[in-house]
Amino acid sequence: MLRNLRGRFLPFSSNATTKVRYSTCSAAITLSDDSHEQSSYVPPTDHPNLPESPNVSVSRDTRDYISAILTCKNVSEVGKIHAQAIVNGFLQDLTVANKLLYIYSQFRAIADAETLFDEMSVKDPVSWSVMVGGFAKTNDFVNSLRVFREILRSSLNLDNYTLPIMIRVCREKRDVVVGRLIHKVALKSGMDSDCYVCAALVDMYAKCGEIGDACKLFDEMPKRDLVTWTVMIGACADSGKPDESWVLFERMRNEGIVPDRAAVVTIVNACAKLGALHKAVILHDYIRLMNFPVGVILGTALIDMHAKCGNLDAAREMFDSMKERNVISWSAMIAAYGYHGKATMALELFDVMVGDGRLPPNEITFVSLLNACSHAGFVKEGLEIFDLMTKYGVRPNVKHYTCMIDLLGRAGRLTEASEMIETMSIQKDETLWGSFLGACRIHKNVEMAEKAAMFLLELQPQNPGHYILLSNIYANDGKWEEVSKVRNLMNQRGLKKVPGYTWIEANNRTHRFKVGDMTHPKSKEIYDALRDLTEKLEEAGFVPDTNFVLHDVDEEVKVGMLSLHSEKLALAFGLIATPDGSLLRITKNLRVCGDCHSFFKFASLVTKRDIIVRDANRFHFFKEGSCSCGDYW
Repeated sequence: MLRNLRGRFLPFSSNATTKVRYSTCSAAITLSDDSHEQSSYVPPTDHPNLPESPNVSVSRDTRDYISAILTCKNVSEVGKIHAQAIVNGFLQDLTVANKLLYIYSQFRAIADAETLFDEMSVKDPVSWSVMVGGFAKTNDFVNSLRVFREILRSSLNLDNYTLPIMIRVCREKRDVVVGRLIHKVALKSGMDSDCYVCAALVDMYAKCGEIGDACKLFDEMPKRDLVTWTVMIGACADSGKPDESWVLFERMRNEGIVPDRAAVVTIVNACAKLGALHKAVILHDYIRLMNFPVGVILGTALIDMHAKCGNLDAAREMFDSMKERNVISWSAMIAAYGYHGKATMALELFDVMVGDGRLPPNEITFVSLLNACSHAGFVKEGLEIFDLMTKYGVRPNVKHYTCMIDLLGRAGRLTEASEMIETMSIQKDETLWGSFLGACRIHKNVEMAEKAAMFLLELQPQNPGHYILLSNIYANDGKWEEVSKVRNLMNQRGLKKVPGYTWIEANNRTHRFKVGDMTHPKSKEIYDALRDLTEKLEEAGFVPDTNFVLHDVDEEVKVGMLSLHSEKLALAFGLIATPDGSLLRITKNLRVCGDCHSFFKFASLVTKRDIIVRDANRFHFFKEGSCSCGDYW
């Protein structure tokens, strides 16, 4: 096993970054691990306090040194205490030496810690553990693994301080191979049942995309504490299974586990991804019932949850009720207005924020603003905001450039978008190229699409969505031979299209449909209702848009294929399962197609129903024959 670990050193890089992901806005938010509060739960992979060395008596003078070390405010003060310990002979005291190692590591002075470590004549497991954690804290994963290997070679006892740190290293590097090796180390050392170790392993497997292993480990645990429940709920949400997060939350409550603030934030974030309004209402009522203090982090998460569940008014009410707001809170509300198609309100809220003068906008704020402009087609305003960033000391990163490419591309200014891509100095990622490819699809520019796809497939050859998008562009242009080539390439690489699903809320339950679905108990009534509705819409002037059937088949067959879309089945069910005149809330995991978008506009007019549809990109509010997106999405 040691040889296996040694062979895995090279892929780890010391310039990697350790971050905590925060999902309240349309774009992902990153907080440093120095933040006093975390927005989404991360397992405590390194404990707040250093474990004490066993069998070491501590004199009064030793306690004085430890107290002085722990009150140091900077590395300079630590150095002075270190010097006094040397002069007075206290550096031979292992407890003092270990505390010095620990505090150097906390201040990220890893070179000072390493020098002290090398000079220590006596070391115990705590000394080694602190160095493992110190290197990991400064993102020096190579040395962190090197020290861990020395611990294994020396047959030192492992603890629930060191193992979670090494598991976190594997999580950050997305290296499940080394992660499995360290899991075996935990099994052999008898640490596999420790709650901190298990929580870290569950989180590592989930972040590495091995959600099946994470679930298996979780289900096999003889005892699960709040830490592990929280990690598993977050893992399911992060892996695209927020419905399972909700099931876990209910299981946890049924087993008598009361969530803490960190767990509640994780559950709220999962509910935001689920997008079910009735569950959002239940969860917020539970938070009130349990008297959880709604601080900045939880309040911001609730803004995001209500907005992503389609209740923009509740999100704004939450925002206005917060006694304290940080820049993330403002950014979350601005983002909410953006993906609800209310760019003007997003810009107005930004003016209020900067007018106050106490909270300067950061890179997250500008991502939210640029997204809002992109969704609304506010090209002039978007360009002005992009130029405004330097005034606030914010340097554009790849997320800001991606928003600009999306903004220009949607507006048909593909040449300008292409020039911006070519002249930008920062590294381009798959999201940026994906935005450009999507713009090429909208404006049917095959030549530019091929260029974008070439870079995109090089960056992410295993993402089936890129192949599907390119295939659709060829199909729209009638290049069926090219369509066949792309689909054959997908088959050769074992890639499958992500299935499209649509969910609708009715009577406090969520119902799911797929294209041509016949599994619902009321399938006959649904298809009868859909047939009647289609006839009424056609009488009102609706014409199926067969351009959105990307198959080389007859026109009549295309019309039939359009009628089976999951969005239409969900709508038909909603009409027969809810009271006349009530609002319909629908969620689609992919972008809603143009034909369904037109269908829903006519349906809102003919049935006199308001319909809110949340797709992969934004919200559409259909009312009296029009949509909040202004047919710009």
